[in-house]
Amino acid sequence: MRGPDRRTEGLFSYVSCESRVPAEHPLRAILPLVDSVLAGLSRDFQVLYALNGRPSIPPEKLLRALLLQAFYSVRSERQLMEQLDYNLLFRWFVGLGVDERVWDVTVFTKNRDRLLDGEIAAKFFAAVLARPELEALLSDEHFSVDGTLIQAWASMKSFRPKDGSGEPPAPGRNGERDFKGEKRSNETHASTTDLDARLFRKGDGDASRLCFIGHVLMENRNGLAVGGVLTQAAGSAEPLAALHLAQRLPPGPKTLGADKGYDSRDFVMELRELGITPHVAQNAYATERARRRSAIDGRTTRHSGYALSQQKRKRIEEIFGWLKSVGGCRQTRFRGLDRVGMAFTMALAAYNLIRIPKLLAQAA
Repeated sequence: MRGPDRRTEGLFSYVSCESRVPAEHPLRAILPLVDSVLAGLSRDFQVLYALNGRPSIPPEKLLRALLLQAFYSVRSERQLMEQLDYNLLFRWFVGLGVDERVWDVTVFTKNRDRLLDGEIAAKFFAAVLARPELEALLSDEHFSVDGTLIQAWASMKSFRPKDGSGEPPAPGRNGERDFKGEKRSNETHASTTDLDARLFRKGDGDASRLCFIGHVLMENRNGLAVGGVLTQAAGSAEPLAALHLAQRLPPGPKTLGADKGYDSRDFVMELRELGITPHVAQNAYATERARRRSAIDGRTTRHSGYALSQQKRKRIEEIFGWLKSVGGCRQTRFRGLDRVGMAFTMALAAYNLIRIPKLLAQAA
């Protein structure tokens, strides 16, 4: 018998969001870990809020929503609020009931900016890695480091002379101007859209663009990110950020793998002063512009661990691939070093949270 095509509009519903989420859904394994980490950050949250007044968006729900944005590649916070309005899976993960009203996108954005003052994203990232069950998953001796470009939310047309000179915008053309043939550099020009963005290119054959650099420190056992920082784009940014991340490591013998871009005498010397063995790829090449000699010699390369580090360090590209294809870090949606850095750190935490339940299941 063919069923009738009737629309059922029930006045009351007794079905919870919990019952609509499949038992084998991946978020079910992630949510308990997230909740335990957020519970440990309660004191840090309390410092950021007044003791009286009108209640704001709970920071726990705010961070869960930001994780969903990275998990599901939600391209904007406005779209995130739309998803929370009708997606029962999103409501369940964040902690909203079926009948609860979704926040206004402007209110959500202003409350998100409040977390910048307490460096909550960095504390959340560190708290995830500090869980006792993860101790067996993380290497405490062997690490790798690398950096990747993150395109800024700024047009090349916004890169104008700092002194206000140059061709004025054409009337009626939305501020467009012809900058072809104009010599531009970070010393003489700056973006009027994002003052922290810098003009940079990764290699000789690559096009210059306004961007930031995201740096990641990875442990070599399972390829989890154990450190991350965002900096302005500059030629010396990668080795300086790598040293900054290496200084945070606990004391003890360690190795640090890196590509040939880190092969400089100053960087290798700084690592050895920190007690870290530099497993850096040798940069032995000659060009018309420079002839460089590698700072890594046979004292390092003769050990079997050096070849293993060179093999393992390439796994950091898996992190960059996920950050750019899923985590929304190919081109940032934010402006300013602090906001872009917070989004980068939350995306790193989301990457770890996706992989940790699988690794724990394999170790069980």
